[in-house]
Amino acid sequence: MMRTHTCGDIRETDLGSRVTLAGWVRFARDHGGVLFFDLADAYGSSQIVMDPDALEDGLDLAVLMDTLNSFGREFVIQVTGKVRNRVEGTEDNRNPTGKVEVLINDGRLLNSSRALPFEVAEQKNSMLPGEDLRLRYRYLDLRRGRMQSNLRFRHALLAAAREAFNEMGFVEVETPMLTRSTPEGARDFIVPSRAMPGDFYALPQSPQLYKQMLMVGGMDRYYQIVKCFRDEDSRADRQPEFTQLDIEMSFVEEEDIRKTMEDMLSHVWKALYGQELPQPFPRISFTEAISRYGSDAPDIRFDLELNEVTDIVREAPYDIFQRILRKEGAVVCVNLKSSLVDEPAEGEENIGRKEIDRLIEWAKSQGMGGLTWMRVTTEGLSSNIVKYFTPEVQESLIEETGAEPGDLLLYLAGPRMETFKAGGALRRKLADDLGLIDPEDHRFVWVVDCPLFDVDPVTGALDAFHHPFVYPVGGKLEGEPSGIQGASYDLCLDGAEIGSGSIRNHNAGVQKRIFKLLGMSEEKIEEDFGFFLEALEYGAPPHGGIALGVDRLVSLLLGCESIREVIAFPKNKKFQSPVDGSPTPVEETKLAELQLLSLAEEDMDLLEEIELEDLEETE
Repeated sequence: MMRTHTCGDIRETDLGSRVTLAGWVRFARDHGGVLFFDLADAYGSSQIVMDPDALEDGLDLAVLMDTLNSFGREFVIQVTGKVRNRVEGTEDNRNPTGKVEVLINDGRLLNSSRALPFEVAEQKNSMLPGEDLRLRYRYLDLRRGRMQSNLRFRHALLAAAREAFNEMGFVEVETPMLTRSTPEGARDFIVPSRAMPGDFYALPQSPQLYKQMLMVGGMDRYYQIVKCFRDEDSRADRQPEFTQLDIEMSFVEEEDIRKTMEDMLSHVWKALYGQELPQPFPRISFTEAISRYGSDAPDIRFDLELNEVTDIVREAPYDIFQRILRKEGAVVCVNLKSSLVDEPAEGEENIGRKEIDRLIEWAKSQGMGGLTWMRVTTEGLSSNIVKYFTPEVQESLIEETGAEPGDLLLYLAGPRMETFKAGGALRRKLADDLGLIDPEDHRFVWVVDCPLFDVDPVTGALDAFHHPFVYPVGGKLEGEPSGIQGASYDLCLDGAEIGSGSIRNHNAGVQKRIFKLLGMSEEKIEEDFGFFLEALEYGAPPHGGIALGVDRLVSLLLGCESIREVIAFPKNKKFQSPVDGSPTPVEETKLAELQLLSLAEEDMDLLEEIELEDLEETE
């Protein structure tokens, strides 16, 4: 090996030992002819020093000084020397190696470095460069301690997950990367076949069909850490390629899968934090999640739950509410308890009018008409609109919201689902503004009893709530589609969905009926899913599973603002890869080999002007 120790290994127990280190020069300092270097690698950093007064006999000082003076920032070097105590008063207690240093008696340049486009060494109060610059030089960004720590945390999480699944009798199976293009909700990335001109593979949006066919094949318990690909429009904190922790199990019911995931996550928690993870996780129905938290991925780390007061305010001749109620809208209220707000100065209110006005403007920015408010006093409710609410209505509002003197009631009104979602955004904004969330507190919650279909409120057209392969509860597809419940569930953490799963359709007849309800013709069903339906007809066992988003889970646990912070080489917000410049044009010879045509610039401009519907008609 080129080193006897890593740069993070040296301790007082090594005093007097001769060691060899290799790494990158983070800092270099000349203190009156005594040279100091901070040498770093993936495991930490150590201070190394060239002290002419302590040089071993027989060494050529001039040659050694010339060598060491040639070392620049981020040069890769190898040094040999003895471990000694740092000079008293210069110890660095923040660094595990900070009480000792290595006295150099030999040094060698392994590689030089160009001038850095940004600072790699992390210092107190130092600002990070812009994200695109970091991604352009990602190999330098990865040298930062925070990025090293993020990726090692990710590795530890996945290693513990693998260990847990292996102990539970799961088998890791790799499913294909080159698959058939099937309609699963997002656009596919298409891969042309050279051997079969005019035919194409697709990169998998998920291993859904393959893991179900593994169950038909009797695999019983499968897991995989797998790349998935979706050619979606660029959205905040999304990636066109992402990683799933994917499982599937035969002869199980919903609760079996949830218990398995809780056991796995408890094993991971113990490995990462050395703590027990409370089980079972709370279960909240989809309807309850929307009505209490305004979100299908509820954050249960703080209160501020929503209260629907639609029926109560029907009796109030307040015109804004009445116009909304005539359109079958909803009115929800958030009770901002006085106990959640810092004690105001004498004579001041908990939340002043300026703060309320800012909340009103925020509500408008969310697409709502505004926000209505009432203060709770010892005499009842106080507001410029209270005159429209009878004492009986006011009393009902106080009772429904659990209001007490000093509380502030905040109302949102509008179309039903949009209003609940706006209420969810309001409770999260209040929690962030008031510092109600402990970043070290993490809460898992299951959202269960999800619908099978989404129904377009205008056209009545159906779409799959999760995906088309969810088994209807009881295997029944009776009554209004909006009322059919799927045997599906979501796992949420800190207000974000990190996993979605279900009991799958193992009955080909039921699966085919769902395809038809989603508007697929017999011909389309056979063309896209004939191979899958055929597999289900060969004794498919009842089965189900779940997939966790690895990038999202890791970023939440680390408190990262973006999943790009936990991916080694992510795409930017435009789904481009600054480090290698992809996507890029392909040489004409390669396109010709695939029997594909390139588009001239004017053709590309024309395509951008054509709506997708027009393009389909033209084809």
